[in-house]
Amino acid sequence: MDYQGFNTDMPHDQMRYDRLTQDAMRGVVRKALEKVQEDGLPGEHHFFITFMTQARGVEISDVLMGRYPQEMTIVMQHQFWGLEVTEKEFQIGLTFNKMPERLKIPFSAVKGFFDPSVQFGLQFPIEGEADLIGKAIDTVISEDELDGQVGVTSESLPGEVVSLDTFRNK
Repeated sequence: MDYQGFNTDMPHDQMRYDRLTQDAMRGVVRKALEKVQEDGLPGEHHFFITFMTQARGVEISDVLMGRYPQEMTIVMQHQFWGLEVTEKEFQIGLTFNKMPERLKIPFSAVKGFFDPSVQFGLQFPIEGEADLIGKAIDTVISEDELDGQVGVTSESLPGEVVSLDTFRNK
């Protein structure tokens, strides 16, 4: 049925606005990391970044993969080095249980980003995630001051997290 020349039937979204929006929101994460790469972390800012360890392009040690086979959350605060950000991924050095590790994380693998200093967070659905997750999610926060690891779930992170599912037509 037409209304002033507009088709009011629900057409199939061939533009894939959901993906365009996700890409734009991942751009926020990329730009935040680029700022840190250039200037360091300003003020009290620090980031919790959750990513799927089995996602294409993720590179972490076998030790970390064995401990966190599905999902991992890292903290960028005081103890990190060698941050390198490109259009599609970032690399970072962190310490886990007093062992230095180098992680390579594509932005497409990032599932969540949170800056508790300003209560800002973004959450991303991961395509094919159902195939990767069969059981409970494994998470870790890396920070030397925390002696390597602390379990975190999205419920324990304060503040508002934006999910694209809220805006999607079902």
